[in-house]
Amino acid sequence: MPQWLIYTLATVLVCALVVGAAALRQRRVINEDTSETPDVLEYMVMMVGVVYAIVLGLAIAGVWEARQAADDTVQREAQSLYEIDQRLDVYPAAFREQVRSHIDAYARHTVTAEWPEMEAGREPDATGAALLGKIRADLAHREPADELQAQAYQPLLDQVAAADDARHQRIDSAGSTLPGSVWFGLVAGGVVTLGLLYTLQIRRTTREVVLATTFSALVVFLLFLVWSFDAPFGRDGVDSAQPLLELYAARG
Repeated sequence: MPQWLIYTLATVLVCALVVGAAALRQRRVINEDTSETPDVLEYMVMMVGVVYAIVLGLAIAGVWEARQAADDTVQREAQSLYEIDQRLDVYPAAFREQVRSHIDAYARHTVTAEWPEMEAGREPDATGAALLGKIRADLAHREPADELQAQAYQPLLDQVAAADDARHQRIDSAGSTLPGSVWFGLVAGGVVTLGLLYTLQIRRTTREVVLATTFSALVVFLLFLVWSFDAPFGRDGVDSAQPLLELYAARG
């Protein structure tokens, strides 16, 4: 299901619950004096709202930082492979094409096979590591034939090591960033915060209903934002794999 549809359905559902609960409360409570709200109640509602806003802000900052770190990891992995591709010019054409074909195969497998596994929360198999091992073997077993190849030999192996390190970091950072206990706190805090709207004696006036639904939609949007960024490499599609995709798409 697309993310925009999930967000739309969640927003509509929560706002409908808020409006429906306000209408039901107004129908059941007829003789209640709603002209005044106790100061202590207003203070408690304000404090709960502030605490929840701080927790929600920290959660957004945490998942955003994890998303940025994941993007940097993919960029480093792709850049290392790109450097290998570019530094092969000192080798014969046949060897260049051999190594570049292995780079293309690795990038293609990463995008088409490993990315769906990471989005599903599963660890990819060893195929990607084997393909990267072929690139390392190509370069390590090729004896330099002249001074230029000798100068390029070690830097090329260093780039393979950098790509391997970035790959391990990418796999390790796949999956949810926030633990289940944090999610329980975020959802429970949202329910409590929205539930406190009714302690302020909301009536069915247009102004109060609009404010209540707007606030509810904001809470849903922020929770959806946390949920969306909680997957460092995205919930669907391969947009986050664009640097690797460009490695073989440009040559295809």
